[in-house]
Amino acid sequence: MRNATVNRKTKETSIFLQLSLDGGEVSIESGIGFFDHMLTALAVHGGFGMELRCQGDLQVDAHHSVEDCGIVLGQAFALALGDKSGIARYGNAVIPMDESLAQASADISGRPFLVFRALFSQENAGEFELCLCEEFFRAFAVNAGVTLHLSLAYGANGHHEAEAIFKACAHALRQAVTPARGALTTKGCL
Repeated sequence: MRNATVNRKTKETSIFLQLSLDGGEVSIESGIGFFDHMLTALAVHGGFGMELRCQGDLQVDAHHSVEDCGIVLGQAFALALGDKSGIARYGNAVIPMDESLAQASADISGRPFLVFRALFSQENAGEFELCLCEEFFRAFAVNAGVTLHLSLAYGANGHHEAEAIFKACAHALRQAVTPARGALTTKGCL
């Protein structure tokens, strides 16, 4: 039941996404190799089933594709969670990736907010501009209605640093969407 399908087409991107918060196959094709690797890590470590197909204006650069994938994934999370009752709501994870260490804290509250504190050791991982990580997570948080704090404590390799952030986010989200009783709020609803 905690599934969603989103199709989004603009002049810059065409994206199809199927999401299952309770697991399933993972198949990612964004046209951006490193980003596919990060989204696969997010899905696998989050315990989510995800199929994503993105065709974007990569002749310009990767920005539109990365941001729009964040928008679509956020919309799918919001749809799959419905009124957000019956989830743990909060999640937190600290994840090492070799020499890198990242932390993620999530509150699925309906109040979108992103704090992103990461100074990457390199500008790129392969051809992927690491500054796009923040764009992705902002688009996701806003469209999912999630308060998300992501921080990189330290690292020396941009690939490892980004991967630690994506995996930390995945584990925090997995905790937050874990089934629980009722709505975890003093207001009566989220």
